[in-house]
Amino acid sequence: MSAESISAAFHGIIPPMATPLLAPDELDVAGLERLIEHILRGGVQGLFLLGTTGEGPVLSYKIRRELIQRTCSQVAGRVPVLVGVTDSAYPEMLQMTEFAAKSGASAVVVAPPFYFPLAQHDLLRLIEGLASQSPLPFFLYNQPELTKVSFGPDTVEEVSRFPNVLGIKDSSGDLDYLKNVLYRVAGRSSFKVLVGPEHLLHEALRSGAHGGVPGGANIFPQLPVRLYRAFVDGDDALAREIQERMVTIGHPIWESSEAGPGYLRRLKCALNLLGLCSAKPAWPYIESSPQERRLIHQHLREHKILSQ
Repeated sequence: MSAESISAAFHGIIPPMATPLLAPDELDVAGLERLIEHILRGGVQGLFLLGTTGEGPVLSYKIRRELIQRTCSQVAGRVPVLVGVTDSAYPEMLQMTEFAAKSGASAVVVAPPFYFPLAQHDLLRLIEGLASQSPLPFFLYNQPELTKVSFGPDTVEEVSRFPNVLGIKDSSGDLDYLKNVLYRVAGRSSFKVLVGPEHLLHEALRSGAHGGVPGGANIFPQLPVRLYRAFVDGDDALAREIQERMVTIGHPIWESSEAGPGYLRRLKCALNLLGLCSAKPAWPYIESSPQERRLIHQHLREHKILSQ
């Protein structure tokens, strides 16, 4: 599949799939199989593995490779599979890209390497290197809260001209940044702009974004898909209504004053309550307490995500 045809496929809702675990270095295989089918039944346009929601940076390479192989095999071309390959070491990033290609992935997703600070010219050099060596086309992943550096709008505009850079997933939560990027790449229809934070999905689509990568789609994949379809059909009132429902359902999972990635613990608790997979987050994080589990259970029942 050419970069152009892959790019044309990347619109709509592409959930960042959680990674079901039984132990720090053991995949919950049965849970993974159920989760994949649950998400695909929602009508999504793709799957994104090993991003933030997938806990990619804290998983062993053994788990990452097994997840890629099993997911690509089960999806079997029904939707494109994107694989996060972000690493602090460029050679590891390239090796994981090659592994994803051999496993049948459609594209990879690249955030700025973490730990050492990078200037924009460093990021540009990194993307130029990947563009010349990667066997797969790729998306940029803007996640400045975690990587501590952002792909500047000038950099995005520059790399949007590279034939195998498909677009950008922006998880900054900054609508001004998103709109600036959209303005810069407006003349390049093949370059897709996707938004991460699900509470911004409707506003991002209204601003010109091509779709979203909402973590809540692990729980309720049909809702963001319905929002996207309503928007495309011109029913802005319905799209806004679904957006509000998504925010309400997701509030106890995503909103917290707690330091650290507690939302991943709560997300996996919700998936476990739905009977999909284990509730275990990646090491060293802990599962939800019995009290937190009861609160999430009650909330999901009140909003008819759980029937009992």
